[in-house]
Amino acid sequence: MQTEPDIPWMEVLADNFLKAGGMPAYQLDTIAERYPLTLHSVGLSIGGCEPLDLGYLADLKELKNRSNAVWLSDHLCFTHAGGNYSHDLLPLPYTEEALSHVVERIKIVQDYLGEAILIENVSSYIDYKESELSEAEFLRAVALGANCKVLLDVNNIYVSQANRGLHASEYLRHVPWENVGEIHLAGFDDKQGFLIDAHNNPVSKSVWELFREVLQHLPDVPATVEWDNDLPILEALIDEKNKADLIRQEVQHAKKLSADHLNLSAPEVVT
Repeated sequence: MQTEPDIPWMEVLADNFLKAGGMPAYQLDTIAERYPLTLHSVGLSIGGCEPLDLGYLADLKELKNRSNAVWLSDHLCFTHAGGNYSHDLLPLPYTEEALSHVVERIKIVQDYLGEAILIENVSSYIDYKESELSEAEFLRAVALGANCKVLLDVNNIYVSQANRGLHASEYLRHVPWENVGEIHLAGFDDKQGFLIDAHNNPVSKSVWELFREVLQHLPDVPATVEWDNDLPILEALIDEKNKADLIRQEVQHAKKLSADHLNLSAPEVVT
């Protein structure tokens, strides 16, 4: 608020500002006047079995209107069951039954809000033996079935695949690229070979490389760097943004050179 850094847009954790007053409300209103915003929520529990919380939805809609946010996103997970609330994003079994359930609930949310939402792939550390689809296949089916957008978290892909000894590139084979509206980047915490999606470190070299691979498909889709814990000084955060910008510029430049080369190589057609 004091320095007004040159940042094109910001993402707000919606749950921190629901029905907020006092200083939080003042800060949100001030930032919203100066920057375009998106809202990122963690409480929809879109994969849960309890009825959707219409009060929570109403608060999200009010916040979105107040902040003039461009879009709202949440996660492909559940966060509460039996009246007990988790402080984590709990993964789903990737079954046809769960798929139908999630698609229907997303449609209800979108009808209520009057617009498409973005659904994010979460980091996960276990697999359900009942799963019939891979996570990437399930995410694709959800996006196409509910006609929603995808918030593709590159760090979460890397963390989930690395913990299982799988290749992230295999995940990318199933991504519904046409539905992706935003990209997330973040830093993980390496616990002696087991990766935790902690958002407390700079983006790793491996995630930057995967980001570069994603940009081959989505050179213009906006991306944001999440950093929620052990916050550094503002300049360190902006440095992460600048790294993302540089990688995007390199990918876009390479794709332009490739396109120009193809145009020069194309034979002339005489009619």
